[in-house]
Amino acid sequence: MSQRCSNFMINFLIRMAVGVMLILVVNGFFVSKEIPVRVGLNPITMAASGTLGVPGVALLYGVAFYESR
Repeated sequence: MSQRCSNFMINFLIRMAVGVMLILVVNGFFVSKEIPVRVGLNPITMAASGTLGVPGVALLYGVAFYESR
């Protein structure tokens, strides 16, 4: 495995872990405030957060808010 490929994978996994933690925190916050918007944890949401990072998580919540209208 080349250095570039391993750097990409490490970066992807770190962004994915941060995204998953952010989704869990925001979902918990929304539950406490009784806001009926949730983003589930599945391979698609984890791939979006791993690829796009925090803006990807914001995009997921934007779509969830739009769909809940």
